[in-house]
Amino acid sequence: MSCNTCSTGKDGQPKGCKNNGTCGTDSCNKLTVFDWLANMSLPNGQDPFNWVEVRFKNGRKHYYKNTENLTLSIGDIVATQAQFGHDVGMVTLTGELVRIQMKRKKVSETDEEILKIYRKASQKDIDIWSDYRDKEEPMKVKARQFAIDIKLQMKISDIEFQGDGSKATFYYTAEDRVDFRELIKLYAREFKTRIEMKQVGFRQEASRLGGIGSCGRELCCSTWLTDFRSVSTSAARYQQLSLNPQKLAGQCGKLKCCLNYELDTYLDALKDFPKSDVKLYTEKGTAVCQKTDIFKGHLWFAYEGEWSNWHVITKDQVNEILELNKKKEKITSLEEYATELIQDTKNEFENVVGQDSLTRFDSKSPSKRNKNKRKNKKRRKPQNSKNNAK
Repeated sequence: MSCNTCSTGKDGQPKGCKNNGTCGTDSCNKLTVFDWLANMSLPNGQDPFNWVEVRFKNGRKHYYKNTENLTLSIGDIVATQAQFGHDVGMVTLTGELVRIQMKRKKVSETDEEILKIYRKASQKDIDIWSDYRDKEEPMKVKARQFAIDIKLQMKISDIEFQGDGSKATFYYTAEDRVDFRELIKLYAREFKTRIEMKQVGFRQEASRLGGIGSCGRELCCSTWLTDFRSVSTSAARYQQLSLNPQKLAGQCGKLKCCLNYELDTYLDALKDFPKSDVKLYTEKGTAVCQKTDIFKGHLWFAYEGEWSNWHVITKDQVNEILELNKKKEKITSLEEYATELIQDTKNEFENVVGQDSLTRFDSKSPSKRNKNKRKNKKRRKPQNSKNNAK
C-alpha cells in the first residue's frame, strides 16, 4: 500500500514522493499500525486518550503526552520535548490504540519522566529539520573515514540529527567493545555539535537500513517484525535444511529470522517420528536410519555394510518394528515392509487452455530420435545428387 504521490510516472517508471519516509499520508512507512478505530466515535462523556505515538527517522517511535490538548491527527509534524532542546517527528497513531501499544511495549502513563508535545511544528522548525536531515549522508561518509583512520573495529551505520540540530546520534555496529573517546573528540571538533554514540546489533542495523531479502520481498525486520528472537542452527537441522551459511544467513550476517516461522510445526510433526539414531534389528541384519521425509511420513533405512541399498518404510511401520524389538523379537527383513509402499510417480496434467503438453518431446526415446535423423539424412541425399547433376 502506498500514498497517492507514489504513483507511476512516465514510461511506467515509479515516480515516488521523494520525501525519504516522511510523506504526509504516512501509508508507505514501515512498521506503521493501521488505525482501525479511526471511523468510530467515542461514547458520550468520554475524553479521548491524550497520548500520541510519534515516529522519527528509520522507524524509531516514542510516546508523548498531549498536555496542551492539541488537535492532532496522523501525519501531523510536531515539536516534541527532548533531553536538551526539542525534536521534530511525525504523528503515526492517536486515540485508544496508543493505549494498547503503550501497554504492549510496557510504557507507563505515570512515569516521572513524561515527555510532552510542545506544539505543531512551524515552517521554521520544518526548514531547520530538513536542512539537518540533508547533512546526515555526507557526515556519515566523513565519520566512517575518521573511524578507519584511527583503526577502530567498528562501522558507522547511520546518523540521526535532533530536530533542532543540537545533537547528532551516531549508530554503530561492532563485534567487541570499542573505546571511542578519541573518536568523539574528532567528531565534536569537526561537526561542532553534541555527539551521542549508540551501539546497535546487526539485526537492528538491517531493520534500520531496510532492503530486499532472498525471497524477493522487503526485510521482515524493516516492515513488521519488532521482536528479534534468537535463531540457532538446530532450527535448520529440524527442518532438514542444508547447513550452508551463505543460504541460511540474511543481510545482517546472522541466521535468517524466518527459520523460526515454521519451526513449531516441524517440532510437532517430529513428535510422532522415531529418533534419527534409532536402529532396527532384523534377522537379515541391523538397519540404520539414513533419511527422513516429514511431509510424507517416510523413513529410509540401510543395512550395516550395505549402505548403498536403502529401503523406505513408513513411520508407523518403524514404530511397529521397534515395539517388536523391545520384546526381543525380530522381523525377517525390511523388504517385506518396503514392498507395501507403491509410489505413484506419474503426473497427470489437464490441458485447460488448449496448449501442447510440456512433456510432448519426452515420449520418444533417444534411439528413436536417432533413427528419425538417419532417415531424414537418407531422404536428403538423392535430392542433393540431382541438383549436382543439373
